[in-house]
Amino acid sequence: MTMCLLCQQLLKPRILFSDIFLLKKEEGGICSVCRKKFNLISDIHCPNCFKEGEKTICSDCRYWQEKGLDVSHESLYSYNDQMADYISRYKFIGDYLLRIIFADKLKQYFKNKVGYCPVPIPISNQRMKERGFNQVTELLSAAGVRFTALLQKEDTKKQSEKTRKERLALQQPFSVIDKMAIPDKIILIDDVYTTGATIQLAKKVLMKNGAKTVISFSLAR
Repeated sequence: MTMCLLCQQLLKPRILFSDIFLLKKEEGGICSVCRKKFNLISDIHCPNCFKEGEKTICSDCRYWQEKGLDVSHESLYSYNDQMADYISRYKFIGDYLLRIIFADKLKQYFKNKVGYCPVPIPISNQRMKERGFNQVTELLSAAGVRFTALLQKEDTKKQSEKTRKERLALQQPFSVIDKMAIPDKIILIDDVYTTGATIQLAKKVLMKNGAKTVISFSLAR
């Protein structure tokens, strides 16, 4: 018997004709009820960063524009209660099996990013010791998305423990791994986009070291 990775309910033991007719399936190890609680970002979002419900450029993106920095970011899901619970269990509690839940969606998304080199946001050595895995690289690996680890990160206070003001304070924790060649076109990848500070810091390092175009993506916004 197979259980839903989120609610522990039994997944359907057999496929019904109605499921085939309606092209319904329980994918990624979770039931259809749990999957419906994840909200894909609607068509109404900030054109620069995909913040839900914004018809024009949001305040976060205006903040970066005032600093002379551009934003070119996309996300799949809004950061609702279901996503917050998922991130907590996967990233902070370390439920490694949860990496497979969004594999199909991520695989489909990156098929359309031909020409861009996927580069995951790294975690520090200390976080790796605590967690045992980088949540971003494991999401990509589960989806079969090939990526290049170009960056390394110094140990800093967790983003989830920082205030908004602290997140926006630009203190550079990233550097390029020695002897790594920098591609012209890069797509930076993170699990969650909050203020955009992490992406801007990583982007700054990559541009300084030769990247011509850097866009970004996160599972949730």
